[in-house]
Amino acid sequence: MDGTVTDWKIGVDIGGTFMDFCALEASSGRVASLKVLTTPDDPGAELLEGLRLLAEREGLDPARVSRFVHGTTVGINTIIQRKGARLALITNAGFEDVIELARLRMPEMYSLFCHRPDPLVSRDMIFGIPARMRADGRQTLAPDEAAIADAVARAKAAGAEGVIVALLHSWRDGSQEAAVKAQIEAQAPDLFVFTSAEVWPVIREYERSSTAILNGYVHPRVAGYLTALESRLAGQGVPARAMLTKSNGGLMTAAEGRRDCVSMLLSGTASGVIGASWLARQAGEDRILTLDIGGTSADFALIVDGQVQFGSDELIGEFPLHIPSVSVSSIGIGGGSIASVDAQGVLRVGPESAGSNPGPACYARGGTQATVTDAMAVCGWLGHSQMAYGQLQMDVALARQAVAALAEQLGRSPEETAQAILDIAISEMFVEVEKLSSRAGVDLRDFALMPFGGGGPMLGAFLARELGISRVIAPRRPGVVSALGGLVADLRGDFIRTVFADLGADLTAPFRALTDDGRAWLAAQGHHGAADLRLSADMRYAGQSYEIEVDLEPAWLNDPARIAQAFHATHLRLYDFDDPEGRIEIVNLRLSAIGAGPKPEFPTETGDPAPARPARHVPVHLGAWQEIPLYDRADLTGGARFHGPAIVAQEDTTFAIPEGAAARVDDHLNIHLSFAE
Repeated sequence: MDGTVTDWKIGVDIGGTFMDFCALEASSGRVASLKVLTTPDDPGAELLEGLRLLAEREGLDPARVSRFVHGTTVGINTIIQRKGARLALITNAGFEDVIELARLRMPEMYSLFCHRPDPLVSRDMIFGIPARMRADGRQTLAPDEAAIADAVARAKAAGAEGVIVALLHSWRDGSQEAAVKAQIEAQAPDLFVFTSAEVWPVIREYERSSTAILNGYVHPRVAGYLTALESRLAGQGVPARAMLTKSNGGLMTAAEGRRDCVSMLLSGTASGVIGASWLARQAGEDRILTLDIGGTSADFALIVDGQVQFGSDELIGEFPLHIPSVSVSSIGIGGGSIASVDAQGVLRVGPESAGSNPGPACYARGGTQATVTDAMAVCGWLGHSQMAYGQLQMDVALARQAVAALAEQLGRSPEETAQAILDIAISEMFVEVEKLSSRAGVDLRDFALMPFGGGGPMLGAFLARELGISRVIAPRRPGVVSALGGLVADLRGDFIRTVFADLGADLTAPFRALTDDGRAWLAAQGHHGAADLRLSADMRYAGQSYEIEVDLEPAWLNDPARIAQAFHATHLRLYDFDDPEGRIEIVNLRLSAIGAGPKPEFPTETGDPAPARPARHVPVHLGAWQEIPLYDRADLTGGARFHGPAIVAQEDTTFAIPEGAAARVDDHLNIHLSFAE
């Protein structure tokens, strides 16, 4: 030993089947990765197992961990499974139906059978109180204390665990909500209380109220999980403060996450896109379609000109999330998605998933239903090496047995049925990606596909070929890209002020308030370096009912003409229309406060172009059984080249490469595929 103190940085991401670890030894640049099966009956146990294995296999010393970042699906799973808190909502008398009415839109406008989801707060738990504040911030009726006391008593009698307070125009002045909250806390200290103004103080009652409800709905489970997380880390001697990945692709402390739960609902999916964006820059690519396939879903996102795309109204289960989030589209197709034959004799795939327990039949953990992973095994793409860092050993016979049960119903061979399962899964993803590209107005032929997650490399190249994408990039460790995203993410806090003013109004005061909030937030997160403050505004032409977000520079705040120019240009780009003479309104000012985090430097490996040598040849069903080369990812050095059909096996996933693809390995050990056009 040379006396060097080893500094470790750990990124962790938990999904439906595995908890992923990506650990960086800062002194050497060495990266260690790991997957551990999740333990739904004992959340957090997989974390201890992962730390134990990293210490055993990689020499990680928990006392030397200086950075620990965690992405979790606890919040979103709580909503999807509807296992959140029983909430009461206190609002203005006469406005008790705002949550039920929402925006009067059906999820599928052309379907006669679709229906809106049941609200997370039932109508009998919504209480209206006499209170009124005008849109200009003037109070015309103070909240009725007797009505508040009665509402709280009735809520407690009905089993409420928490209360959401959402009153009219609290975006302008939150003092009425704060007064109601103070009375509730004094009367019922056992109830937690959130106000809409403290969660997300944006104009429009439905958006503000529903965001606060989402925050309160997941609060008990998220807070409990994070408290246990910090306790387990402390018990292992980890000195680093636990950080969480957020829906906006940034980080915050776990302590803040216990209150600001809504900001981490999409933490895992956002972290994957951030990790993919960082890897794409390393590989010299600036236009990427990301494909993250886990056990239960496939998630897609676009990286345009090197920039991750952000949006609002991302769906959390069946509900829109109105805070800024990395723009991700999801579909219920994953490695564990179950294939079945419906009453009409039609083969279907998903959205039901086998999860981690029992998992696909080939995991030999008690699963009997055929899944996408089983179909890959039956076709020969899987089953030639251990999986998930030795956590699983593939049993192809069990996969074949599960698929054969479906094949018998369809009157086809197991291989034909398995290929049909894969074709359906790919076609379902194809439709979702086409929707995404249409909304974004991009030509996917200009993009490269980056598949990651445990299932992304299994299906990614086949999807790319169907989409007409000619380039595919598989990172060195695709199975843990979301965990890597936590290591490279920055601190990021989003702040909003509704101004609701015509262009030309003085914006100095609200911008200064946003700036103060952003700098104070970064300081509270422990960041004392330079801050990147990014300003934007939600703007519209007068008479329009919805806004578009326009990036602004602080220097433009006193230059209405420059702001107008930016708005017209953005409107023209989005809608192919602008109105240079139209009156412009600014509804909200937004600010993103970003504190740059440490960016690791991974070793590169330069090599001369040379044919790669396969470890062996294995049988794969490509219309008929044939022997194709299998390469061990650890043996592929920079400059290596080979052609498909082929398999690249590694500890965290399997990369299936179709016929017609040419592969090369770059200096960062990414595999680049290209298809002849």
